[in-house]
Amino acid sequence: MTTMTLFTGIVAVALASVHLAAGRVRAFRSIPRNYWLSIAGGASVAYVFVHILPDLKGGTILESVPLLAGFFERHVYLVALVGFSLFYGMERLAEETGRHVDVRPEVNMSVFWIHTGAFTVYNMLIGYLLVHREQPGTVGLLLYATAMGLHFIVNDYGLRKHHRNTYDRIGRWVLAAAVVVGWGIGINTHVDEAVVNTLFAFLAGGVILNVIKEELPEERRSRFWAFAAGAGSYSAILLFVT
Repeated sequence: MTTMTLFTGIVAVALASVHLAAGRVRAFRSIPRNYWLSIAGGASVAYVFVHILPDLKGGTILESVPLLAGFFERHVYLVALVGFSLFYGMERLAEETGRHVDVRPEVNMSVFWIHTGAFTVYNMLIGYLLVHREQPGTVGLLLYATAMGLHFIVNDYGLRKHHRNTYDRIGRWVLAAAVVVGWGIGINTHVDEAVVNTLFAFLAGGVILNVIKEELPEERRSRFWAFAAGAGSYSAILLFVT
């Protein structure tokens, strides 16, 4: 195992611990929404717009087929749209179920597992991309890990809001383990650049939706200045060091 692989493993464990520790911070459960959550959301969205999306590109042998060339020129953006839409659907399902107080417990658990299953795959992807990043090196790893750690804080807040004690008892442990499992898959597989770009595109769409859905609802009483400060600060860091 190389030094970098070991380092990515340590980072994977650190990211997993975010899900285990975030719920212990009482301020993250409050309304109005704690300004640190908005800062975290702004920073993770900045990473998508300033760092991921500009670097995404296609690259498959099928680009040479005229009828498919237009698709493969834009397929990473279509995949980003799929990621955005998938998590929008998961959020609507959880919201609609939560509105009905007479929903049977088994239905609530079904929604919990659907929601948790989607985020399990999402976290495995994040762990996997610790190994297969679009920008190699320690700096790229730390920028990615920081953005995803902040993003996990936002996701943790949203999932706890929907599923409460069930998330604390089961969900956070599953999501924490998923990051490490994704890293484990990453160190044992190798994919080409086109696949990495496609995975990052899906991640980008998911990050944008999962942050914005927590910022926009009026009942969250989010803090725009904090979101803007997080986005502006992390954008400046990304532009300075990359």
